[in-house]
Amino acid sequence: MSSYLTIKNLTVRLKNGAPILRAVSLDVAAGQVHGLVGESGAGKSMIGKAVLGTLPRALQVTSGEIWLDGVDLLSLPASERRRRIGATAALIPQDPLTALNPSKRIGPQITRRLVDILGWRKQDAEARALDLLGEVHIPDPARVMRSYPHELSGGMRQRILIASAFAAEPKLIIADEPTTALDVTVQKQILRLIGEMQARHNTALLFVTHDLGVVSKVCDTLSVLYAGKVVEEARMQRFFMRPIHPYSAALLAATPTYTNPDSSLTPVPQTVTDAVEREVREHDLRAGA
Repeated sequence: MSSYLTIKNLTVRLKNGAPILRAVSLDVAAGQVHGLVGESGAGKSMIGKAVLGTLPRALQVTSGEIWLDGVDLLSLPASERRRRIGATAALIPQDPLTALNPSKRIGPQITRRLVDILGWRKQDAEARALDLLGEVHIPDPARVMRSYPHELSGGMRQRILIASAFAAEPKLIIADEPTTALDVTVQKQILRLIGEMQARHNTALLFVTHDLGVVSKVCDTLSVLYAGKVVEEARMQRFFMRPIHPYSAALLAATPTYTNPDSSLTPVPQTVTDAVEREVREHDLRAGA
């Protein structure tokens, strides 16, 4: 299976030199869902931002390659890189309320990218938006197209962002913790919907989350990150049966289960985090950080 997205030894640093991502490598094939897992601050979202070219100004890519559909994005002029990313990749952001413009109706927010970036006719873009809203199980799509974000529930807004992400038939979608701002029952619906859409459109999906329970439901493969370094990469079945890295095993042990609700939560042992910190420091020394 050939990879649609390949990241090779990607290093991202603050402009004062401190590393944020440390020689990250991963592959995502068409039709595959790859999870990025780790605690807050591990660098999961920064990988997605590096791919999409939306890193904060204080950060810069200092080495590595990002191959999208056979082209190294980092070798392209900035304008060509933006054009290629806009035509082939999309984002499902974390917070559906802040991701939508509160002063604009839903319809133009879905169709803008199709019209302004990809050159669609307005009528064709509106028809596509109506079809997609139906595809994500939104009742009365015409009414929703005329609505403002504040008139809709959180679950509805997240469905709209999913529809927007799939509007231009991108070959890669990055989902940045797309269920974090939703309650548990809506989370389940949204995860099922993302899985349905990804399978229907055969999209490569990079799924960012801190929740191993979510990973087990939607991902085919995963990378476990700690302090910007991939400590383990695996297929899902093998990972949950036999995690190799001690930090991965500790994360699994710390995940609450529904089978034994009275059991105490198990924190990641200090000895494990100390050992991973040593790995990170040794990596930085070898890299001359």
